[in-house]
Amino acid sequence: MRIIDRTERRERQDAHNSIIQAGTSGLSRQLLRVALVCAAAASLAACAQSSAVRQARSPASAKQAAAELRPPVQRPETAPESLVRVRHAEFSPPAAHSAASGLASYYSEGQKTASGERFNPSELTAAHRSLPFGTRLQVTNVKTGRSVVVRVNDRGPFVQGRVVDVSYSAAQALGMVNTGVAPVKVSVVR
Repeated sequence: MRIIDRTERRERQDAHNSIIQAGTSGLSRQLLRVALVCAAAASLAACAQSSAVRQARSPASAKQAAAELRPPVQRPETAPESLVRVRHAEFSPPAAHSAASGLASYYSEGQKTASGERFNPSELTAAHRSLPFGTRLQVTNVKTGRSVVVRVNDRGPFVQGRVVDVSYSAAQALGMVNTGVAPVKVSVVR
C-alpha cells in the first residue's frame, strides 16, 4: 500500500472541489438561462393579455360590437324610387364585365363544375373567372363572325390571356374545335 501524504491529499481534494465547482457553475448557468427565458415569456404573455383587455374595454370596440348585434336598418316605405328599384332589381354585372375581348378555349371533360352541377359537354355552358353563375354571355368568334349564347356555370380559364372557356358544343357552334382557341368578343346578355 502506498502512503499518501497530506499535500497530495490536499491536492486531490482541491482538484475534486474544482471539478464539482465547474460542473455546478455550468448547471447554474443553464438554470439561470431557463429562468430568464421563463420570466421573459411570462412578461410577454402579461403584456399581450393587458393589451387585449384594454382593447376589449375601449369604447371603439364596444361600439363596433354593438353595431354587429343590431338588426339591419329597415328602409321606410317612402324611400325614393331609385332605391326601391336597386333593392328589388336582379344582379346587373359591373361595366367592366359587360364586354371583353381575348382568347377563348374549350373543354370537353370534367366531373363537376364549380357551381356544383355535373359537367355536360353537349350543353351551351362556359367558365368565367368572376361573373356569377347563371349569367348569360354572348360569345362571338371574331374571325368567323359566328356567335353563341352560353350560361356561366364554372370558374376559369386559368391561363393568362384567356377570357372564357366554353363547352365542347359551344366550341362547335363557334367553329373553333379544330384550332382549340379562338379570338372572341364576350358580352353579357343577362
